Amino acid sequence: MPETTLPAKPLLDTVAAAGTDPDRDQPWAELGLKADEYARIREILGRRPTSSELAMYSVMWSEHCSYKSSKVHLKQFSEIPQETRAGKMLAGIGENAGVIDIGQGYAVTFKVESHNHPSYVEPYQGAATGVGGIVRDILAMGARPVAVMDPLRFGPLDAPDTHRVLPGIVAGVGGYGNCLGLPNIGGEVVFDASYAGNPLVNALCVGVLRHEDLHLAKASGAGNQVILYGAKTGGDGIGGVSVLASETFESTGPAKRPSVQVGDPFQEKLLIECTLELFAAGIVAGIQDLGGAGLSCATSELASAGDGGMHVELDRVPLRDSSLAPEEILMSESQERMMAVVEPDDVERFLAICAKWDVDATVVGEVTDGDRLQIDWHGERVVDVPPRSVAHDGPTYHRPFSRPDSQDVLQADGAEKLARPSSGKELAETLLRLVASPNLCDKSWITDQYDRYVQGNTVLAQPSDSGMVRVDKDSNLGVAVSTDCNGRFARLDPYAGAQLALVESYRNVSTGGATPMAISDCLNFGSPEDPAVMWQLAEACRGLKDACVELGIPVTGGNVSLYNQTGETAILPTPVVAVLGVIEDVTRRTPSGFGDLGHRVLLLGETREELSGSEWAHVVHGHLGGLPPRVDLAAERALSELLVAATGVLSSAHDVSDGGLAQTLVESGLRHGIGARVDLAPVAGGDPFVALFSESAARVVVTVSPEDEERLFELAAEHGVPITSLGETRGDSLAVAGAFDVPLEELRTAWRLTLPAALA
Repeated sequence: MPETTLPAKPLLDTVAAAGTDPDRDQPWAELGLKADEYARIREILGRRPTSSELAMYSVMWSEHCSYKSSKVHLKQFSEIPQETRAGKMLAGIGENAGVIDIGQGYAVTFKVESHNHPSYVEPYQGAATGVGGIVRDILAMGARPVAVMDPLRFGPLDAPDTHRVLPGIVAGVGGYGNCLGLPNIGGEVVFDASYAGNPLVNALCVGVLRHEDLHLAKASGAGNQVILYGAKTGGDGIGGVSVLASETFESTGPAKRPSVQVGDPFQEKLLIECTLELFAAGIVAGIQDLGGAGLSCATSELASAGDGGMHVELDRVPLRDSSLAPEEILMSESQERMMAVVEPDDVERFLAICAKWDVDATVVGEVTDGDRLQIDWHGERVVDVPPRSVAHDGPTYHRPFSRPDSQDVLQADGAEKLARPSSGKELAETLLRLVASPNLCDKSWITDQYDRYVQGNTVLAQPSDSGMVRVDKDSNLGVAVSTDCNGRFARLDPYAGAQLALVESYRNVSTGGATPMAISDCLNFGSPEDPAVMWQLAEACRGLKDACVELGIPVTGGNVSLYNQTGETAILPTPVVAVLGVIEDVTRRTPSGFGDLGHRVLLLGETREELSGSEWAHVVHGHLGGLPPRVDLAAERALSELLVAATGVLSSAHDVSDGGLAQTLVESGLRHGIGARVDLAPVAGGDPFVALFSESAARVVVTVSPEDEERLFELAAEHGVPITSLGETRGDSLAVAGAFDVPLEELRTAWRLTLPAALA
């Protein structure tokens, strides 16, 4: 996007001036503030804000930064017990990312965030800087980033705008992560008409640290120096998280700038290594990355979380563009920047380490013993605010929410009444059609653009149920992560839909043999000004909280993304849930594909006639209605514990979710080209269609060697998990007794060709 030329000498609005012309017109509405919010700012300050202060409040009080419409619902997550089944939370909600103790002196930090709207405007840079931002969040906790994941959602595969945004977004995710040398170990790719014009780009990062290396975002100790280091500040990303962020402040002041950040992964790689050496040297007293809201966020949050105030000389900030006004510098979201608090005696060493890594570093201020955040520009004070009022005491909206009347009609329109295949030939045709559908087809056209094995610690990656990385090379301690959400389920019932997203991720982590420990969420919804959308958000939060309490895992943090809609059409409610689990020995993980001939194929869990919201209803009938599959949290927990206990007994495990048992059998067979012969008579009362395409939850297909089958039945009985023998791995086709026998190569062709044919 082109930039317009700024006036040579924009009028400086100082604190002193704000006291002498209280009635000056200010563009608070253009910056996304409401009249009552602007009035509150004036009340807090006892005067009108300067234009620099107005810039800070506008971005920090935006939905993205303040959660003003969602925090009344998010606060219930703090009621969840912080102790987990396998460890404890060392840092949680309110920090850059949650940190979980995983034993042996190690901790893991992980978080998922959104970069939706920038990725629609500029797909490559929007997605790339989404990766860069979440990586810095992890780095700021004192951790080395070790892996990333990317849940993505697009409009219909054949839509022109999908063809515009998808290649750029995928290239941005892969390009930035690959250049950083971080393996991309999982995620999702989902297509639905509701995401047309509003793709979802969620990014997750996992980091590893020793307990003693944990760092928090706070500025304490009067006299400690504030150092800005990393890339220079430019005009890209100015106010990117604020509504109407590119509008001017004054008719004679700062002009329109691009609102999408521009990333440099090579600069970020230097920043990562430099920061880790600074941590190792023990010379960082506090740290904050510069992401959403840039310097406005870093300065106010560090000062607010500390025990004093902060003074900053804004004209010391290194600039890529000398024409930037102080307002723009404060709002800029230029990437690859960090802010550290350093004791005076350590400053020289800090700067030397930065110089070693060719990372610019500048002392821009110091911690004070007062309670104000004060920022000067060439000797003139342009900001003098209570930092907490900017960072933490923003508006709280109790927006009206109500269950829409249309929900009853929607839920009454169940898919179970739809015409279904009956003959073996029709079942085979349905299977092939679903396997080739956009949401179930092979995603390697996308995932092959990501480096999955760089660093050499990747144990599981796409298309496995979860990604897994080794943490310790001596003990083989590792962690597994999965992200999931079915927006159709959440549309039918947002409470149950959020829980189904959680339990699918929970189950996916367990199939590899890891014990689920904690979640992070990325709650993507439409406009909060719509009571029906707010009801969806409220119900999703309530569902996640109730599920976490019963499953015994905490919410470590996350992100809320609102206003995801095109015109009046909101996206499907999409509460993406990431679950992190721990495995004591990654060499004993359970793979997700059939690996040996002659092994027994078994189904864990119970199959019911649950077709509403399913891929079958979506693909074959274009239908959405009814109630989603039943959530049974006790069954999910028992299944998880069984899968972990059976590590070493199972030769494979693959969860049953989108596409039902049929898709699970296909994916398991295609992984290594090993077929199966199954008899579905014991499943779903002998109805082969329901057995194949129902999407009942709490189910996993497993295989065992014949000599281990009895042991698995014993373990299933001990954990109270239903188990059904289906058949065995054999041949080079998927054969269902009395129904069909489809060669794996025919299935593979159907499964593989969809994305290349559409995106070539």
